[in-house]
Amino acid sequence: MERVPEPEKGMLIFMNSNMMGDKERLSDGLLSQKQISSAYNTFAGECTNLQMRDEFLTILKEEHEIQSDIFNEMQSRGWYKVDPAEQTKVDTAKQKFTQM
Repeated sequence: MERVPEPEKGMLIFMNSNMMGDKERLSDGLLSQKQISSAYNTFAGECTNLQMRDEFLTILKEEHEIQSDIFNEMQSRGWYKVDPAEQTKVDTAKQKFTQM
């Protein structure tokens, strides 16, 4: 690690000389997209202006598409593994939610 003075406060900070790789950048991007989508979901759900709500929903759809693209890229590289659900668990979940 290299010590670098922080210009505004004159304090020292430590910088890691290792840069983020593709996996870390994609993980960071996926996490960011999850947070962005969550925010737009809240905005759309709590908006009283219908035009504004429609715009938030459009943006939310775009953000979900970006999130999906990042997820698919990570999964194709083996960096985000999702185990297939057992059929009994799928059937149980379907039954639970159809009874609501």
